[in-house]
Amino acid sequence: MLDSMNDNEQTGQGEEEAPAEMVAPEQTDEPAGDQTAQTESSAEESEASPQAQVDLRDVASAVEAVLFSTDVALPASRIAQVVEAPQRLVKQAIAMLNERYDGCGSAFRIEAIAGGYQMLTLPRHHDVLARLVQARSESKLSQAAMETLAIIAYRQPMLRADVEAIRGVASGEVLRGLMEKNLVKIVGRAEVLGRPMLYGTTKRFLEVFGLADLQDLPRVEELRAGAEKKPDAKPDAKPEAKPEAQAPGPDHEDQ
Repeated sequence: MLDSMNDNEQTGQGEEEAPAEMVAPEQTDEPAGDQTAQTESSAEESEASPQAQVDLRDVASAVEAVLFSTDVALPASRIAQVVEAPQRLVKQAIAMLNERYDGCGSAFRIEAIAGGYQMLTLPRHHDVLARLVQARSESKLSQAAMETLAIIAYRQPMLRADVEAIRGVASGEVLRGLMEKNLVKIVGRAEVLGRPMLYGTTKRFLEVFGLADLQDLPRVEELRAGAEKKPDAKPDAKPEAKPEAQAPGPDHEDQ
């Protein structure tokens, strides 16, 4: 009986100890191995891509600055090179920016075009931008217009005849163009026979050229040196071309 009981006790102790030996690897050995593997894997990923820890918001801000400053489509690889971030983060940043733009009702988005990315305005603003482009094209001045405008600006008020005498050619069409652009206006009439009109510059002229008033115009003395170089720039034109150029002069004056 005693031997049987001892055998049972030993057997019971063996049965109790066995589960402990089986559970121990599950609770300690296996998780520790998994953690080690994960740590090594993370270390390898960190070494393989050092920019992986860069804040996505910082990347998005840099990407936005790059695309805002260019008017051509840039490949993701080029953007990644400039902002020093992986292409994966660049694309995530673009998606985040577009989500932000859509959420706040911005007038533009970043679109994938021509193998790259470009910041573009939304189609619904086409009419507004078309008016802006048209205004810019209309505001461009020809060389003749710039010459006429400069003469009037420095010597106003001026008669049309005086402008034409300085330029050597008829300037009526040029004057009309400057008046249509609101750069020149009629400021009065001369107290001479026929009372011809006098021309001067407008407030719009000051705005376009960034002047507070006419006193801010460059001094004539500062421009004279450059102006005096023009006759020397065409020495070959004087002997033969000059008389031919003067021939139509009287016809214009008669008109």
